[in-house]
Amino acid sequence: MKYAVGIDIGGTNARVALVDENLNLVERVQFRTNTEDPNETFSKIAETIKGFGKDIVGVGISCPGPLDLKNGCILTTPNLGQAWWGFPIPQTISEATGLPVYLENDANLAALAEAVVGEGKDKRYVQYLTISTGVGSGQIIDKKIYDGAHGFAHEIANCILWKDGPQHGRLLNGAVEAICSGTAITTRAQKANLEVKHAGEVNDLAVAGNPVAQEIMEDTKDYLANMIACLIAVTDPEIVILGGSVATKIKGFTKDVEDRVKKKFTDRLFLT
Repeated sequence: MKYAVGIDIGGTNARVALVDENLNLVERVQFRTNTEDPNETFSKIAETIKGFGKDIVGVGISCPGPLDLKNGCILTTPNLGQAWWGFPIPQTISEATGLPVYLENDANLAALAEAVVGEGKDKRYVQYLTISTGVGSGQIIDKKIYDGAHGFAHEIANCILWKDGPQHGRLLNGAVEAICSGTAITTRAQKANLEVKHAGEVNDLAVAGNPVAQEIMEDTKDYLANMIACLIAVTDPEIVILGGSVATKIKGFTKDVEDRVKKKFTDRLFLT
C-alpha cells in the first residue's frame, strides 16, 4: 500500500493528513500555525511526515493565496505574516523529507476534493467557497482546477462589495473577506465592544437578541449571498458548496445563505 500526505496551512491551524491510495484518511495531526515564523511551522510538518513511517510517494500542500505556483511560494496573504511571503514552501518540505512536494491554493484543493469525492462528485461544474479565518473560492471544471490566465482565478478575498465598508487587516475596505470571514466578524464585534473570542460567539449573541451582533451577522450572510450570486451569474456552476468553520460550525448559517442566494434569482435563472 502506498500513501500520500496532504497538508493544509491555514491562518489559524496547520493540518497534516496521511491518505492511502484508496483516498482513505489514515492519520491526521493538527497544530497552531506560527503566522510570523514559517520555519517553526514547516519544522513541525516535516517531523510529522517522518513520524508516519509509511511508504509515502508525495506531498500536496494547500495555502491561502494568491500564490506564485511557478516558484512555489505565497505572494501575499492577509492571514499570514510577511515572513511567509516569498518563502519557498515545496522546496523546504522536499529538502526536509526527500519527497516530491506540490503547492496549490487551499480553496482550489478543497474544491477539487469536493468535486472528486465530495458533494460535487457527480457534477461537471463545481463552485466551492471556504468561510473561515479568511474567505476563499475555487472552481472545478470536469475534475480540473480552473486557474485562469495567471493562476489567480477565484481570488475573491478583496472583491469590494460595500463602499466604505468594514476594514480588516490588510484587506481593502468593504472586501468580502473584511465582512464575511470569521476573523472579520470577530474583529467587528470587538470594535463594537462586544466581549467575544470567535464568530460563533457573535452568532450566539445575535440569536440571544443582541442588536449589534444581529447587524453583524445579517451583513455577513447577505454580503456573502451577494458574492455567491455574482459567481453564479458569471460562471453558472451546477452546485455551490460552502466549507470552513463559519459555514460548518454556526448552526443554520449555510441554509440561511442558500435561501438568500435563491431570493436573488428568479425561478427561471436559479437552477438546482
